Amino acid sequence: MNKIFRRIGTPILVAVLVMGAARVAVAQQTASGHLARSVEQALVEAIAGAEKSVVAIARVARSTPDEALSLEFRVEPFGQTARALGEPDPTDPDFVPNEYAAGVVVGSQGLILTTYHVLAPQSDYYVTTADGRVFQAAVKAADPRSDLAVLALKADDLVPIALGDGESLRKGQFVVALGNPHAVARDGQASAAWGIVSNLARKSPLDPAHSPAAGKTTLHHFGTLIETDAKLNVGTSGGALLDMSGRMIGLITSLPAPAGYDRAAGYAIPVDATFRRVVETLKQGREVEYGFLGLQPANLTREERLAGMRGIRVERITPGPGTPAAAGGIEEGDLITHIAGRPIRDADELVLEVNRLQVESVARITVARRGRQRDLNVRLGKYPVQGLMIVTDRPKPWRGLHVDYPTAAVDPDYRSSREPLYFEDAVLITEVEQDSPAWRAGIRPGMSISHVVGRAVRTPEQFRTLVAGRRGEVELRLTEADSPERVVGPGG
Repeated sequence: MNKIFRRIGTPILVAVLVMGAARVAVAQQTASGHLARSVEQALVEAIAGAEKSVVAIARVARSTPDEALSLEFRVEPFGQTARALGEPDPTDPDFVPNEYAAGVVVGSQGLILTTYHVLAPQSDYYVTTADGRVFQAAVKAADPRSDLAVLALKADDLVPIALGDGESLRKGQFVVALGNPHAVARDGQASAAWGIVSNLARKSPLDPAHSPAAGKTTLHHFGTLIETDAKLNVGTSGGALLDMSGRMIGLITSLPAPAGYDRAAGYAIPVDATFRRVVETLKQGREVEYGFLGLQPANLTREERLAGMRGIRVERITPGPGTPAAAGGIEEGDLITHIAGRPIRDADELVLEVNRLQVESVARITVARRGRQRDLNVRLGKYPVQGLMIVTDRPKPWRGLHVDYPTAAVDPDYRSSREPLYFEDAVLITEVEQDSPAWRAGIRPGMSISHVVGRAVRTPEQFRTLVAGRRGEVELRLTEADSPERVVGPGG
């Protein structure tokens, strides 16, 4: 009997086990299939929700008069005359731009956000929306420090992209990229790619095409960028990096690849508090301002790092009562360890954290000095941004003169009479229109105004408030002149 059972029972047991394993495998395959379809559906919905807010941008160089005169003509069949080398027509469906990028809608009234490096002098910009319409756009505002720019076009029915949270991202999260790679989206249909967040707070490399003396000119040189393995080809710059709910958590930017290497990763500017502040300012056509301390930081020595020290050393402070660091009590040799409670590990982090704060804001800076730790409250000045800044809503001049923070202009043209650099506790005159009342009063760029009708001024807003509505002559006190008093008469 046992032999019979062994002959019959063993195959039955094996069959049962095989069938059970098959059922498990089928169940696992079914679960995997459901998971794959769920991910696929999430991708489809994220793209569908955001692609109507992504546009293609074509940049077209303007012809010079000499180029316009040198155009050759040819005779077409049936007697039509056409130019052999004519002006390109970006509204033509067959037009293929040589210079292209992407952008995202940030205002229903025709506001398009893209990257600053997309812009070029003497260029026109044409935007193709998701429904295939083509608009000529103008630059409303552009900021080289953030590498962001806003274009404006005449449309009132565009759909702004939904913004997500680029500050709480984690490595491994799925992301979707929408852009205009190789100008394939010139019909308005953005191309999509997907991947994961590979890393965070990455530093933009210095562009080998620029002079090394230019240094770190953008916030992103100090470590802000999202890194992704999503395929981001040429032309996706200015496109949207989305989370799986279809919200934009980064604006795609292109970076120079290291010499001899392929571009292995893609990068995006995160949608964080600084991004939102910059975009809102640019949408209004105004200048973006960044916090400034007025000191030269130095990283710790190898011995200090090995000893467990953290922070940066204050190597030098720009002299003058208008220097925020000096006015706030920071001293050369101090060890800065925290800003607003956030630890500072190196000089790049110091610059980035200060730049993220607004002008005139009070920063709590923790320093170690002679073995003691103390908190200093420092009112920040204005960072001197390098590069061409474009604004369309600029404060109007007062009787022909423009003023700014003394820390905002460190160009030698402004400070040729001041070596070394020295910041006054005053407002700096950056521009004076010729033959204006201010010009006739002997006021020139580079001078500083410390008082208006006997009242001290240290910010442009204070100056504009004191001169607003005044008629007749107004007395100004200058800090850089043989005779400091100047009386500026009314216009006319």
